[in-house]
Amino acid sequence: MDKAIYKERFPDFFADAPAVTLRDPLAQFLGTARDGIMEYRYADAVRLAGHSCPTVAGTWLMTLHGLRALYGNELPVRGEIEVYMADARDAGTTGVVATVVQLVTGAAPETGFHGIGGRFGRNNLLHFDQPLQGEIGLRRKDTGAAVQVVLDASVVPWPNEMRQLLPKAVSGQASSAELQYFGELWQERVRQMLIEHAGDANLVQVNTWVVN
Repeated sequence: MDKAIYKERFPDFFADAPAVTLRDPLAQFLGTARDGIMEYRYADAVRLAGHSCPTVAGTWLMTLHGLRALYGNELPVRGEIEVYMADARDAGTTGVVATVVQLVTGAAPETGFHGIGGRFGRNNLLHFDQPLQGEIGLRRKDTGAAVQVVLDASVVPWPNEMRQLLPKAVSGQASSAELQYFGELWQERVRQMLIEHAGDANLVQVNTWVVN
């Protein structure tokens, strides 16, 4: 069977979404990446989550902006960042948000990698049900500097056509043409978030946070 027919066919804008480059000491230690330098792109988050949606896109942007605020011109250090989630792990879309943040930061809950010889541990760096004002909090382990990040997805609202089409698509009553249009409308909102509003401070707000 021709494997070419299984080639990924992501929307073109995925390649234009902002990426993040980090240094991962574990990757360097194990020879996985030269100097531990690795780049993560939005398509990586999509592959992990299994879909592209405003939650995945919003979390991607929250994580990137939070890391920029913490590290400035330095490379963020994957595995040296603690992540705090406002909601319980089984609430709403918390699991999706945590998945995307963990991909970029390496921060894992108690089930994460325990390290090698007391180094490179990723477990117990992801905390749920925390007293935050935003959706997520990020904290550098080396300096203790921390930020809270808030996403206001209403900055990029659904078009009226989506509001009309969504009930039919969810109930299974939409035609194949309507389902295709539904997907196009869905990804158009994601595109606007990642491309047109990637640097919009109204969409993603980052604030300094003092961790108690």
